[in-house]
Amino acid sequence: MSSPQTPMPQAAPAWQAAAGSPYPGYTSPIPVVRTHLGHALASEWTKIKSVRSTMWTLGVFVLLVVGIGLLTGAVVVGSSDFSGGENPLSLGFFGLLLGSICIITLGVLTTASEYGTGMIRTTMTACPTRGRVLAAKAIVFFLVAFVVTLVSSALVAFAQVAMLEGSGARQPSGGEWFKATVGVSLYLALLGLLSLVIGSILRHSAGAITIMIGVVLAPLVIALFMFTQSLEQVRTALFEYSIPNQLSVFYSNSLSRSGPSGWDPLWIILGVTAVAFAGAWALLQKRDV
Repeated sequence: MSSPQTPMPQAAPAWQAAAGSPYPGYTSPIPVVRTHLGHALASEWTKIKSVRSTMWTLGVFVLLVVGIGLLTGAVVVGSSDFSGGENPLSLGFFGLLLGSICIITLGVLTTASEYGTGMIRTTMTACPTRGRVLAAKAIVFFLVAFVVTLVSSALVAFAQVAMLEGSGARQPSGGEWFKATVGVSLYLALLGLLSLVIGSILRHSAGAITIMIGVVLAPLVIALFMFTQSLEQVRTALFEYSIPNQLSVFYSNSLSRSGPSGWDPLWIILGVTAVAFAGAWALLQKRDV
């Protein structure tokens, strides 16, 4: 008779924990990596560069800023209406004012569109720290908006100064160059960031875009129809603190004789955006996705 066979030792099951494992009963074959803000930034950068709305809105923005800027310069050179003492960089104001609508739209879509499609559930599942998600969206959008605006405004500024050089226009100072390029780019990027925050608060793209366009245009339009003397102070305040007037301050060409000057518009929009961002952060922690 054959002797009974000695049973062979069996391998440990795949779910068995290794010695010293903090999770007894299971060892994941996938290495555990502690996530941080850099991962959220990479995710948001992938989103913003891969969706069509980014390319369309930024493309229209560049077209408006550069196209209207060059057209304005060509018209002024042809008519010889430009005074030699004026800042030639101020001709870039018109294109940037219209282009701000594109920045506002992109800012709203960066947050609100995810609620409309339901993609926000996937985002929050991948990164449960909600504040980190909002911060990553804000950083990525701000940098994209700032760089695109800076390149567009600088291109228009150089072109306009070159076009008006032979018509007797004065050369802008270094401070005027800095405000008309870096300053105005910071202002528009913050305006877009405010739109992003409003989109996060409302969670509705159309509603947030409508509100932000109203914030840009409504004060100036309302002020134009205030004719009575009793409303003079309100009318003046609406003119002074309207976004078109604050934008014109960066070109030393304010629409009113009083109100914000120098770098005041930048501090105003920074304060408003910071307050709105704090509100959006608090609501994000309390709301369901």
